[in-house]
Amino acid sequence: MSAASSSNKIKFGTDGWRGIIADDFTFANVCKVTRAIASYLENAYSKDRPVLVAYDTRFLADQFARTAAEVLVDAGWTVKIVDRDCPTPVIAYNAKLLNSAGALMFTASHNPAPYCGIKYIPDYAGPATPEITDTIVANIESATDEPPSGNNANKISTFDPKPDYLQFIYTLLDVERIKSARLKVKYDALYSTSRGYLDTVLDRCGCDTEAFHTYRDVLFGGGMPEPKGEQLTELVEAVKRDGADLGLATDGDSDRFGIVDEQGNVLTPNTVLLLLARHLVKNKGKTGAIVRTVATTHLLDNLAAKYGLEIYETAVGFKYIGEKMRETQVLIGGEESGGLSIIGHIPEKDGILADMLVAEAIAYEGKPLSQLVEEAIAEADGPLYNKRLDLHLDDAHKAAVINDFTKNPPAEVAGIKVKEVGRKDGIKLYLEEGSWILLRPSGTEPLMRVYLETNTPEKMTQIVQQMEQTINQLEPVAV
Repeated sequence: MSAASSSNKIKFGTDGWRGIIADDFTFANVCKVTRAIASYLENAYSKDRPVLVAYDTRFLADQFARTAAEVLVDAGWTVKIVDRDCPTPVIAYNAKLLNSAGALMFTASHNPAPYCGIKYIPDYAGPATPEITDTIVANIESATDEPPSGNNANKISTFDPKPDYLQFIYTLLDVERIKSARLKVKYDALYSTSRGYLDTVLDRCGCDTEAFHTYRDVLFGGGMPEPKGEQLTELVEAVKRDGADLGLATDGDSDRFGIVDEQGNVLTPNTVLLLLARHLVKNKGKTGAIVRTVATTHLLDNLAAKYGLEIYETAVGFKYIGEKMRETQVLIGGEESGGLSIIGHIPEKDGILADMLVAEAIAYEGKPLSQLVEEAIAEADGPLYNKRLDLHLDDAHKAAVINDFTKNPPAEVAGIKVKEVGRKDGIKLYLEEGSWILLRPSGTEPLMRVYLETNTPEKMTQIVQQMEQTINQLEPVAV
């Protein structure tokens, strides 16, 4: 196969390249992408620094990782590969700890079973910035997809990234405080990489834990490794049945969290971010900026104002939050899709830490989680109501929407004046009384995502109706 023949099927998104196994995600394309990453490494690091390689629980992920390791040693690098599937935050932490030339992580995160993916994590332990990924993408065209020679296996060693990561996590948690609370916890691993990690931390923190789905299943039990409502029905039932204090889950590579309160409510990431921002300031005396993406709740802005903290808004993608964490002191950074990190931690989202911080908040306050949520929302002048519309539009229609809202943004929506138009990522309409609307076209699917936040359900209905009507009436443009 020629160097360029399959590169048109390799598309990098906000967090690396994902594809369907045996369709575009093939061993040949893994060789190609790994060589593109190796070309980037040539100019960024010296070869006395190892490259780490890790993978999640997906079908063939371990073998894709081994192939990448063999490609890297052919290129003159020394490689350390994990001894079993591994969470993304764990390999990211080790990338920094071991003074490496960064890490390759084979994961498709929360995507369904047919997908796999690869992302490069630099030595600063956070997502690669656009400058880095743009360089890697540019290298793909000239990279070959030849299989590795297999002659340099002596330069590949296996290692266990778990002990150092866990030791570090315990420094971020008040282990004794959590122990004293004797929490009853249900943990659904969703067949993910967090098994053997999150349950170990829960045990160390003295929690009475029931864990399930703690084995590798490449089909994820027929579901998806995504810690959202429809995937968490068993967890919700277990919490309610046994009167547990909380239920915990992670996504496939354990960088996103899933939280269920004692009543069986699955908390939204927006709610968890608010709860933990308040906990870090109120109970742990921490300070720093709050960082959120354009699609994340403005209740965080209200809370920041209450505590006199800076608030920063970034484009969608944790790489932008991670970048801000490397530039300034950030108390907490997070996104509505379920990722967060905190002060003192690596600039990468971590579902294991997020889950344990919720347990810690309950331990500090001695109140049910549902009550803590109510108090956090009230303190931030909530509630606010959120919705996301996924409108199925082709490229021509998506272009028409962005074109129209860029050139002729509405003066008002549902009778409320538009006070500002933001163009950080998509088009964001900031309304006069605090509501907002974000239009963001998907780069990989025929979808226009419309995020909305407002202060009453009635207003939400009106805004949704007007946005759908306006978008549907627009004539598609040639792209």
